Amino acid sequence: MTVTPTAFGGTKLPLTNVDIRNARPKEKPYKLYDTGGLYLLIAPSGGMWWRLDYKIGTKRKTISLGVYPGVSLKDARQKRDDAKKLIKDGIDPSHEKKIKTATGKTVGELALGWFESKKNHWSPTHAESISQRIKNYIIPELGDTVISGITPHMAFNFLLQIEKSGKIETAHRVKHILGMIFRFGIAKGIVERNPVADLGKGMLTPSRHKHYPTIIEPAKVGELLRAIDGYDTLLIRYALLFHILTFVRPGELRHAEWSEIKRDDAVWEIPPEKMKKKRAHVVPLSRQALEIIDRLFTFTGRNRYLFPGWGTAKPISEVTMNAALRRLGYDTGKDITSHGVRAMARTLLHERLNFPPEVIEHQLAHAVPDTLGEAYNRTKFIEERKAMMQAWADYLDTLRALPTA
Repeated sequence: MTVTPTAFGGTKLPLTNVDIRNARPKEKPYKLYDTGGLYLLIAPSGGMWWRLDYKIGTKRKTISLGVYPGVSLKDARQKRDDAKKLIKDGIDPSHEKKIKTATGKTVGELALGWFESKKNHWSPTHAESISQRIKNYIIPELGDTVISGITPHMAFNFLLQIEKSGKIETAHRVKHILGMIFRFGIAKGIVERNPVADLGKGMLTPSRHKHYPTIIEPAKVGELLRAIDGYDTLLIRYALLFHILTFVRPGELRHAEWSEIKRDDAVWEIPPEKMKKKRAHVVPLSRQALEIIDRLFTFTGRNRYLFPGWGTAKPISEVTMNAALRRLGYDTGKDITSHGVRAMARTLLHERLNFPPEVIEHQLAHAVPDTLGEAYNRTKFIEERKAMMQAWADYLDTLRALPTA
């Protein structure tokens, strides 16, 4: 097999450090050619990757030689020369352990390894959220980047691009994920340092805690309930009503399974793997909630989920509930969103029905440290919570019956 080093379309004039320092990101990736097939690939995010083009027979190939400035121009040329020596001896450098060791794992490989090691410890909703941020943000921009070549400056430019697109909260969440990925790499002995750790507070625009819009005026809650009662799709109507009666997180509602419903005990037992804090949770079911359960069982009882998606073995999608609210005429950006149901219940249970905050917070599955340091117990205040859930359902019936304004 004949292996011949070749530069494809590059200038014969070698690069200089001044050329590299003066290079600026453009809308699309572009190359700065050196000699002997070596070039610097510059991404829109500001990242700079050393690449080497060569031929094996008639097949063109490319290998990564590191990331600038972690790998300098001088170092890149040395790696190029080392690779060409292998080529001269008939060895493909992309298969040579020496070159593989020099280039190391990529951010994409590390990110996916971290995700696989953690996903079973998260709720399905949280795992899906993390997966989407890795696939939509980290992989496209940093996936092929060698881990050792990621600098704080490069990480900052990457996050800044997300922020400039108007996604301030997303930029902070992606930063947090990147930090966990690199800490995972450090623990595995793959990474020496976490470049994200140098990006302290103030580097990005501060994110504001997101308060989901909700309805807390009793008369308007009554209007919402009457609107839901008239929703034309029975499955979604029951999902909306059951959600308000139980005020669990939307993801917990969507993934509710028949095996978790203890009809005789009038409770819904949610296993820890489905909960945000990985703690089993008990939801007492009011008489009204049980009526929905009984009606629902007649046409979804043979499915795994209470609220299955049409024609699939999966539950209804995460957009279904908000889409239904919009069909009813509610603006999910201003009026109410499915996440806002919890705030509705918390406010009215305390201000209108006078239930103690600690009982409400336990039913919301929030950690509430007490004098004994016990942050959460699935059955704590269980009798009070049963009474509260029934009072909540009765109160909703009262609001539903209020005369239309």
